[in-house]
Formats: sequence, C-alpha cells, structure tokens
Amino acid sequence: MSQYPINPAFVAEGKLSDNERLKADSDHLRGTITTDLQDEITGGFNGDNFMLIRFHGMYQQDDRDIRAERAAQKLEPLHNVMLRARMPGGIITPTQWLAIDRFAAEKTMYGSIRLTTRQTFQFHGVLKPNIKPMHQFLHEIGIDSIATAGDVNRNVLCTSNPVQSELHQQAYQWAVKISEHLLPKTRAYAEIWLDEEKVETTEQEPILGDSYLPRKFKTTVVIPPDNDIDVHANDLNFVAIAENGQLVGFNVLVGGGLAMTFGDTSTYPRRADELGFIPLEHTLKVAEHVVTVQRDYGDRVNRKNAKTKYTIDRIGLDNFRREVEQRMGVPFEPLRPYIFTNRGDRIGWVEGIDGKHHLTLFIENGRVLDFPGKPLKTGLAEIAKVHQGDFRMTANQNLIVAGVPSEQKAQIEQLARKYGLIDDSHSEQRKNSMACVAFPTCPLAMAEAERYLPELVTKVEGLLGKHQLADEHIVLRVTGCPNGCGRAMLAEAGLVGRAPGKYNLYLGGDRVGSRVPKLYLDNVGEAEILTALDQLIGRWANERLANECFGDFVIRAGVVAEVKVSKTDFHA
Repeated sequence: MSQYPINPAFVAEGKLSDNERLKADSDHLRGTITTDLQDEITGGFNGDNFMLIRFHGMYQQDDRDIRAERAAQKLEPLHNVMLRARMPGGIITPTQWLAIDRFAAEKTMYGSIRLTTRQTFQFHGVLKPNIKPMHQFLHEIGIDSIATAGDVNRNVLCTSNPVQSELHQQAYQWAVKISEHLLPKTRAYAEIWLDEEKVETTEQEPILGDSYLPRKFKTTVVIPPDNDIDVHANDLNFVAIAENGQLVGFNVLVGGGLAMTFGDTSTYPRRADELGFIPLEHTLKVAEHVVTVQRDYGDRVNRKNAKTKYTIDRIGLDNFRREVEQRMGVPFEPLRPYIFTNRGDRIGWVEGIDGKHHLTLFIENGRVLDFPGKPLKTGLAEIAKVHQGDFRMTANQNLIVAGVPSEQKAQIEQLARKYGLIDDSHSEQRKNSMACVAFPTCPLAMAEAERYLPELVTKVEGLLGKHQLADEHIVLRVTGCPNGCGRAMLAEAGLVGRAPGKYNLYLGGDRVGSRVPKLYLDNVGEAEILTALDQLIGRWANERLANECFGDFVIRAGVVAEVKVSKTDFHA
C-alpha cells in the first residue's frame, strides 16, 4: 500500500473530466469507430470517436484555408485525418520510405511527408475512404500508429547520433523496448484497422490502467553530449551513461513539458528534474513505474493540470521518487556525471567510428514535398532507390542518410545536390530555426508557424548581418498556439501564436535546451518583434562576453529574468 494515497478528489464521482468518462466507456479504445467508418453522410467522426481515434495515432482536421468558402456553400468542413506513425528512434528503411512516398502522392490531399518534432513522419489530408487502407498499407510494410496520440506513452525518441555507432545501437534498442513495454495491451487497433477477429479475453491494461493516463506522456533516450531530442520537453528521459563505449545504465529525468494555456497561471512550461541513476537491468521497471505513479497521482479532474510536471510540483519530487522506488523495489543510485554541449543536428557529412558515412539533410520545417526548383520529395525517393543503409528522422525535423559506405558517398551527395537537398547557402540561423505545422491543417492554431517561418528567418538573417553577426545564430522557434509542438518554450527566442499575425515573444532559453524562456512582449505583430530583436541583437553584438549566446546574454543583461523554478518564476 502506498504511503501517498491517491487524492480522493481525483476519483470522486461526478468530478472527473469528460475525457475520463470517454475512456472508461470506450470498450478499451474501440468505441464505435468501425460503425463510424461506414457513415458516408459526414467525412468526420462522431461523438466520442472524434477523440478515440487519437489513441490510434490520428487527429481529425480540416483545411482551414477553405473552411469559410465551404460554409458559404452550406458544406461541412473538408474533414480528413492526420496520421502520426510510431517509429521509436526514427529509423526507417529505404524500402519503407519509398512506400510512404507513394502513399503520400496517391492517397493524401497535400502529397507531402511531414517530418515532425516527435522523430517520426505524419501524413496530412487523408480522407475517410482512405483511412483503413492506410493502416493496412502501413502494417504491410512493418509500421503502425498505435499510441502516437491520446493519453498514453507516445513515440519514444532517441538521439540520432550516427557517430558513436555501437552506443547508438544499444540506446536505440532500449528506445524500442520501452516503446513496446508501454504500449496499450488492447487489441482494438488490430481489430478495427487490420480486420483481426475479436478474441474473448479479460482484457486489462496493467500499466496504463483501464482509464489510461491522465494526459499524454512523452519518453526519450538521449546520448550526451547531444541533446538533440530536447529532454526538458518530455515527461520521462533516459540519459545514456557509457563506460568504455558500452552502455551501463541511465540517469533518469522526469517532469518536463512545454504546453500552457494563455490566461491560466496554473499552467506553465517546465524543465525536467533528475531522479537518479539506474543500471540497465532496471530500465523497464523504471519506465513502467514512473508511468504508474503518474497514472495514479495525475489530476483527472482538470486536464490542464494533468501532465506529469504538475503531479511532481503538487506532491513533490522526493515523494514522487520515493513512490517510484517503492513500486519497483529498487532505489535510485546517485546521478552519474553527464553534460550536454549541443542540441542541433550536425548538417552535412560525418564519419562514424565504424567507418560508415552519414549525411544529415536540412529539411526546412520537415516538409518533404517537391517545391519549385527544389524537388525534395523526388530527390529522397531517388536516394532511397540506391541507399544501402537506413534513414533516420530527427527530432529537429531533419533526415539522416545513415550508413553510407565510402564507395557510395559521392553518388549520394550528387543526388542530394541535384534535387536541392544540399544547399550551401543555408545559414546557421536557418538551420537552427523550427516551427510547428499550424495553418491550414491544425485545428488548434491561432497564428501561422510553418508557412511563416521561412520569411521570418530571412528577416532575422538580415538583422544578424546588419550587426556583423551573419555567422552567428539564435535558436528561434515559432508555434501557432501554446501547446508546445514546435518547442518554442526551450528557444532562445520563441514566438507563440495568439491570433492571426500576433505572437507572444519569449526570450532567454539557452543553446543546449536546459532553460525555459520568459515573456518579453505580449500579443504583438511582426513589426514590434523585429524592432525588439534589432535592438537586442545590436546590444548582443556590442556587449556580449566571449562565446556568449543570445539567450545567456539577455539573462545577464537583465532584459528578462531567468526562469529557475517555473511554478513561481514563469508568470512572475
């Protein structure tokens, strides 16, 4: 029996959020999705199914660019779904890539593949008749979308490090094991999408629980010194500790998360805390019981305060640690030393310790499509036809052509240059800028992000050049709403959409992603943002210390206060 009983207010009848009712009534995530698929009156999903499809890796969306036009014609919005694949560690074979390339071209409204900050790919614009065939097609090539959305553990990220090949392989294998261990046990996905027969069982969810988790849950495996998956954005993080090039265990970090709600000061972005070190053999125990503690202590009344970060701030980190230790029957050991020195992807060629070569391609905003003068999608397909290694999607929306033998390096580079996948004109600023999808497909977007970022970066490049800092960069991120998909709340300069053309500007994150920025300007347009950045970049050029990044400078110069404890500092 736990010495920290569950707060009865979280289970009291009539006080649970409606999502808790929805999950409990869903017949372990089945709902009436199968019936809904046959409904030809609407292109969308009805009632609870609108939310339940998220547990199957999909969000219902519509094309917001034509919503008003369709309404004027007395038509419903052009409903479709976005699917996010489950690919722990982001590794995909060339054969699989060619298959998803064809599906995107033939069966989606937009024809693109979207690389995401969750180190996987998304299809956007899949109409209702193509949804079930999409799942069956993915299954045939060894891919699924189980638990990439909804109140479950989602796609497990892993550092894309192609240099330390043996260590990366070990870490990647643990990312896969953690993903599989924390998956829902329900057979709903197989029954609905793959036409497998329903088996009469006493179906239970021993880890996630029959009502699943209070909110979404995100897990990573990271190999220092690279923080390329932004550990502080995630609920649970395993920091690889190696001895003599071999993985021996993990430092465990919990409680990161970036989403917030405008006007609600009980919500805030938060960096992760350290629990301690755990040897390899206890890794799955730790993963399971961090999840079960969050399952039992997370707020099921107010979904805005249901993430792990709020659970920890409510019950205390020491109590959270003690409860995890009690459940897994193993104490955490003292943390092992580690340090993060960078988090961006190393664009271009690197050679691994195994003698193989790896080419990281910068894909602006992760959008793989044939653009005028830059047929990126065709180019990647041509590379996939000859590539002998694998592709690795990164959490920064880029793609690594990994495992290239020396004799094939010139051929791969020639193809990449031919199709615009290598562009030597890309500045460091452009390579270190990122945005979420936002308009026209995301229903939560308040402002542009992906479509706005390229022109914004060009203007910021101009400001850096004006102040003789053209070779420098600021970690710049733009999101269309405060839900955090573009990780603006770990940027040196983060824009968060408030309304069309209006953003909050946050300043003061750092280069390695260990600090949350603070509000500098509220609900302003581009002119005010660029004026402020112009002045601050000018000061940075003239007043900075040696090798001082922009985020560190604005803290030291008193432009914004440092956020040390989000619960008290972020809104102060």
